[in-house]
Amino acid sequence: MTRIQLFNRISLAATLLTLVVVVLGAFVRLSDAGLGCPDWPGCYGQTTVPQTEEEIEFALEQWDDTPLAREDEAWLAKAWKEMAHRYVAGALGLMILGLAGMAWWNRRDPRQPVKLPMFLLALVIFQSLLGMWTVTLLLKPAIVLAHLIGGLATLSLLWLQYLRTRDSGPPALGPAVVGQWGRRLRGLAVAAFTVVVLQIALGGWVSTNYAALACPDFPTCQDEWWPEMDFREGFTLWRELGKDYEYGILENAARTAIHQTHRIGAIVTLVVAGALVLALWRVGGLMPRRLAIATGGVLLAQLLIGIGTVIFQLPLWLATLHNAGAALLSLVMVTVLWSLYRGRPDA
Repeated sequence: MTRIQLFNRISLAATLLTLVVVVLGAFVRLSDAGLGCPDWPGCYGQTTVPQTEEEIEFALEQWDDTPLAREDEAWLAKAWKEMAHRYVAGALGLMILGLAGMAWWNRRDPRQPVKLPMFLLALVIFQSLLGMWTVTLLLKPAIVLAHLIGGLATLSLLWLQYLRTRDSGPPALGPAVVGQWGRRLRGLAVAAFTVVVLQIALGGWVSTNYAALACPDFPTCQDEWWPEMDFREGFTLWRELGKDYEYGILENAARTAIHQTHRIGAIVTLVVAGALVLALWRVGGLMPRRLAIATGGVLLAQLLIGIGTVIFQLPLWLATLHNAGAALLSLVMVTVLWSLYRGRPDA
């Protein structure tokens, strides 16, 4: 196995691990365990969750207004969820550090990307800071959203790194395949990718502001098509420091505005990404239609899961699956863009 092949396989493994980190992070957030450990990087001053009576007494002396201090029966489970996420994220950080070292060592190979692995290393360091601020700033929505977007960016870039080191050759959907559709198709793919990213960010804003059940019915919202909404308050990105944002602080009208905007975004995403699916199918050929099926399948599944999340009143497993669907949709869109610009037919 060559160095570049080893780099490629580790990039794929890192991509899969990042997917686990993203889904696990969503599970932690949705199960209200984001402050299961009130400090960072340890938990109640320990390298692991407090176990002995002495460790628990120390934690009670040092930290008040925590699940442990409030005698929350689920405090231990919340702490372990949070620490499990940190352990897996730490392993991912070490893997990305190793990839950056490999890229630098093999930098004279023309097939070896160097800038992307270095950028990923910088990104994962920044992600660790966002993870710390998520706890120390008490789940401040803007920080939690940035942490979510950073995780999905890491996932997408690792997948792109895998594709880049796996492929070398003419574009998968180059002129011979797409013909006169090439330029329009690439523009539509960029538009669809942009809309998907914005919709994922909106979904993150819904989650971080606890607005998922602001509209408990579907397709109406609070039995109305256009209920009372406060967009200004709902989309104020930066708020005061020192406030505990767990379970949200917004009034119902602001949460409704956030939720309803996400629904409108889902319609826009369905139209734009759906147009891309139809365009890929119209091009014909094995690869374009495979991409059309993958994109359309994930898009439809994500839409149905989102509707089910509302209808069934936010069950944890379905809400977590909705986050996983967003991650998979971003991977599919990166694959489409790569295939249109640089990849090979088997990308």
